[in-house]
Amino acid sequence: MKQSDALRKRQALMARLPLTGEIVRGSLLERAIRPHGERCAKCASGEGHALWVLTVSYPGGRTRQISLRGEQVEAARRWLGNYQELKNALEVICELNHALLRPEPEAAKPVGDGRDRGATSAAQLWRRADQRGSDGSVGNLDGAC
Repeated sequence: MKQSDALRKRQALMARLPLTGEIVRGSLLERAIRPHGERCAKCASGEGHALWVLTVSYPGGRTRQISLRGEQVEAARRWLGNYQELKNALEVICELNHALLRPEPEAAKPVGDGRDRGATSAAQLWRRADQRGSDGSVGNLDGAC
């Protein structure tokens, strides 16, 4: 991948990032609690009561569970989706940055006989890469329009 293509893709991806405070890491689980009392018909039947929980794991095997009210579940789903979208975008950006750190294929080829005279400098190679078109062509070499 060309450096200019990687930069363009990275910029486009960064423009679409969900940059918001509405983000959370974890998993949304629906659990049932039972029995909490003998007089409750749901608990007596064994059905129990539905409860939504946001579960977050931490290093060292610790887990934190946060009980959510019914009206909080949709917000939690949206925030979890924002987290996943941001995490996936960061992975793609890192891959693009890896491509930017690698030399262009033309720059990696040995130039000359190893001596300094007549060797192409890295700056010259970068300028050549910048002059290339989207199809890989160097452009108009004969000066004609």
